[in-house]
Amino acid sequence: MKRSKRYREAEKLVDQNKEYSVEDAVSSLQKMPKAKFDETVEVSVNLGVDARKNDQAVRGSAKLPHGTGKTLRVLVFCEPEKEADAKAAGADFVGSNDLIQKIEQGWMDFDYCIATPGMMRNVSRLGKVLGPRGLMPSPKNGSVTDNVAYAVQEVKQGKLDFRMDKFGGLNAGVGKRSFTDRQIVENINEFFAALLKAKPAAIKGKFIKGAFLTSTMSPSFKLQLPKEMDV
Repeated sequence: MKRSKRYREAEKLVDQNKEYSVEDAVSSLQKMPKAKFDETVEVSVNLGVDARKNDQAVRGSAKLPHGTGKTLRVLVFCEPEKEADAKAAGADFVGSNDLIQKIEQGWMDFDYCIATPGMMRNVSRLGKVLGPRGLMPSPKNGSVTDNVAYAVQEVKQGKLDFRMDKFGGLNAGVGKRSFTDRQIVENINEFFAALLKAKPAAIKGKFIKGAFLTSTMSPSFKLQLPKEMDV
């Protein structure tokens, strides 16, 4: 695969045989030539799990102190008496069966779903549509709740949901190249803290086998995990 001149210049800043501290990796990443758009900064993690076992599934959320850098369109399924609260909190789309029918007809112009417990019986029929896209509301990440206003505010302020894939890997967007080094570092540290809290009790042995930092158009840096994360 032929790489661009910009990518080849970026590769010169990466020592493939080195494990970088989070601070050094971010600093080196930010010195790389930038693309013409604001790239997403991403952490990729290899987990020491058996992805075939349900009791080892990893899923959780992190409240990034500086947000993700993305503006998410939030949809809320709720009863009529909660609609005003959801809208006041910043929800982009609010409704109940009307929205369910719209989605069944192919509409998908949103990025995050929240639902009240009372709505989940009806929302569950969207499982085959929302599930594969990671959009199905779940109590595990706080997106099934009666306090829809708080849930909307969390998302709008930079809440990051994460879940492992079927191979035991996990990718998380932790900011943008336009962020300062400190903002990215603090977001990464908060992500790792949340990831450790999401460790299932059934997992024995090393939980995080490896972690890498990259951006949309850059090579990756292998991260040296702090001792408290090297479990």
